[in-house]
Amino acid sequence: MNKLNSLLLFAGLSSATLVLPSMASMIPGVELASVHAEQTTKRVPALRDKVYSQLARAQKLADDGDVKAGLAALDSVKERSSSMNEYERAMMYNFYGFIYYNENRLPEAINAFEQVVAEDAIPESLHLSTLFSLAQLSMANEDYQGVVNYLAKWDKINTKPQPDSYYVLKSQAFYQMNKYDEALAAINTAVALAEKDGKIPKENWLVLQRALYYSKQQPKKVVEVLEKMIALYNKPEYWVQLSGMYGEVGQEKDQLATIEAAYQQGFIKTKSDLRNLAQVYMFNGLPFKAAKVMKQAQEQGIIEDNVKNNAFIAEAYVQAKEDKKSIAYFEKAATQEQSGIYDQRLAEVFINLELFNEAADAAREALDKGGLDFESNAYVALGMAQFNLQNYDASILAFEQAEKHKRSERLAQQWIKYVKNEKLHAETLKQALL
Repeated sequence: MNKLNSLLLFAGLSSATLVLPSMASMIPGVELASVHAEQTTKRVPALRDKVYSQLARAQKLADDGDVKAGLAALDSVKERSSSMNEYERAMMYNFYGFIYYNENRLPEAINAFEQVVAEDAIPESLHLSTLFSLAQLSMANEDYQGVVNYLAKWDKINTKPQPDSYYVLKSQAFYQMNKYDEALAAINTAVALAEKDGKIPKENWLVLQRALYYSKQQPKKVVEVLEKMIALYNKPEYWVQLSGMYGEVGQEKDQLATIEAAYQQGFIKTKSDLRNLAQVYMFNGLPFKAAKVMKQAQEQGIIEDNVKNNAFIAEAYVQAKEDKKSIAYFEKAATQEQSGIYDQRLAEVFINLELFNEAADAAREALDKGGLDFESNAYVALGMAQFNLQNYDASILAFEQAEKHKRSERLAQQWIKYVKNEKLHAETLKQALL
């Protein structure tokens, strides 16, 4: 089951969804009025009224949807940048960055924001927020080392406790760089901080945490995270994944209980999930339930009417001691399979049901088709069928063919001896009655 569970799992784990913040949270709009007022309390050069009004005009044009005009207004400001102080230039580049980001022109946005932090005389709050925005933009631009570098610069000037978003961003970057130890430490900190503050960890944080534990081959930790994800987000795929992981860690009863609970809630709907449910039933000694799940899924058109599925249903019925129910599915499988393997299984089922004519026909069909893994089994079934039909010579011939195979040599010899004795007894009895 371990291989099955590993394959099942992660639709999921191998493609952890890393959700970036929205544009609004990444690059917040700048209130120029606030910035203008801030100059009196910050040790930065003054933002002069003339520059302020020009930047405000560019902002309004962009906010009204005329991006081209907004950029043109900024360009006209930039032409006189040599006469501007550092703070004014920083604010100009800040607006360039904001507009470029709105237009999904990430490299240009990054370049603009880099020029913001290149200016020394800017408020610390602007320096911090811009560095963090640069880290987020680098993530969006798939520059993962850039994310780490910008966060390191942010760390050097930050004096407050790091927010959970800092650790999430760092974890995402390290994950993409295959640095799983660093990534796991960061995401664990983010989750712990949220829970300490009485908050619910975001779903994509837990998806990442789960993926990292799986990558580090810590299945018990994966189980813990999935249990939390079900409690908080209750999505169908998490139930299926948790069931698979219970199988990985040897908790078969929990595996069965979990996937059954998911089935009862209507979460098990896809072909792969239904087949997995059936296999879990089989593994836990519930073959009738396995056959029922697959039969219903086939009737509903969810799983295919093919040799693999028909053979599964048939074998499940056999294990459930419902041989009669297995016949129809073995017959379908036999018509869909070129070799005689399922004709051979039919012969064995017919023997169990004491349908000896049908058993003999099925065994002969199996031998005619060929391609059998254990041809001797078909000869044994044919010999048993012929014996019960009192065709002793035909039975002996079949067992003599089985005797040629090492696998069935001893059994065939015992049967040959028994059939010959029964033949002699029948002939003696017939003579006595003449």
